[in-house]
Amino acid sequence: MSVWESIEALWRFVYDGSHLDVMRRRREWFTKLAEAHLALWWVPAGSIPTVEEMRDRVEHLRAHGPTPFAFTFKRRFPPPPATLREEIVDERDPCPA
Repeated sequence: MSVWESIEALWRFVYDGSHLDVMRRRREWFTKLAEAHLALWWVPAGSIPTVEEMRDRVEHLRAHGPTPFAFTFKRRFPPPPATLREEIVDERDPCPA
């Protein structure tokens, strides 16, 4: 599991540069899985997703296909509006904005 600043940054890592050479040969090392094994979703800045959350997102994607809750590179969803995002408040900051 990894957290990326944007879908574009993740895409560049996976499909550009030297990593692409490895991705092209992945069938030499891995068998194709019948169901989804990874999911993308938006995470509020500063939060760290849990393994349980990741498992829930992958299972949701398997059961329902791509939705704003869990999606794929092929079927993406935009980040939720700012009013729906969880605000991250640093408890050390005596005057959060």
